[in-house]
Amino acid sequence: MPTTSTREAVRDLLDTLGRTYADEAGIHLRNTPQPLYQLLVLSCLLSARIRSQTAVAASRALSDAGLRDAHRMADSTWQQRVDALGEGGYRRYDERTATQLGVGAELLLKKYGGDLRRLREAAGGDITALRSLLREVPGLGPVGVDIFLREVQGIWPEVAPYLDAKALQGAHERGLPDEPKALARLAGDTDPALFAAAMVRAALERKKQGGAEESR
Repeated sequence: MPTTSTREAVRDLLDTLGRTYADEAGIHLRNTPQPLYQLLVLSCLLSARIRSQTAVAASRALSDAGLRDAHRMADSTWQQRVDALGEGGYRRYDERTATQLGVGAELLLKKYGGDLRRLREAAGGDITALRSLLREVPGLGPVGVDIFLREVQGIWPEVAPYLDAKALQGAHERGLPDEPKALARLAGDTDPALFAAAMVRAALERKKQGGAEESR
């Protein structure tokens, strides 16, 4: 049974750190093709060893350039993608990422008509299958898959609760249970994506204080 102090610690974390990367990137996440695709792209950008603020800025720049869905991304030129990434400060990996975004968009169009809801259907509610299908997207590594699933769990209920190693690390560092089921019980009626985001940011906050490199 959660104690009063535990509930207060959770409320404090949610109030101060409960913000998803999608919200930070200006993505109004809902179960429709465009925002789901934008989240996928953001997750790909966050997969690289680069500051999260840079990845978020690059996501916004791609959106501002009109590359908000798989059709438009596939129709864009490589140089247009490079320029948009550069506008967002994503220069260290811009050329490789521009190629991956183009190939990934073509893959999604061919297999799912550019609609990630079809990828969800193909997984049939099996999270292991969902992870495997997501890993087929170029540039989306294990970290990116974790980010996507953490953030989509608020609108894809079968994913929740999704508390990966980074979220559990943040919980542990704040004196909360670091066992998934016990931690999930503390979320109550809270949006599971916000809850997971708060735990992850708690872990990253400690890394920054220690001078370590950020890792999502």
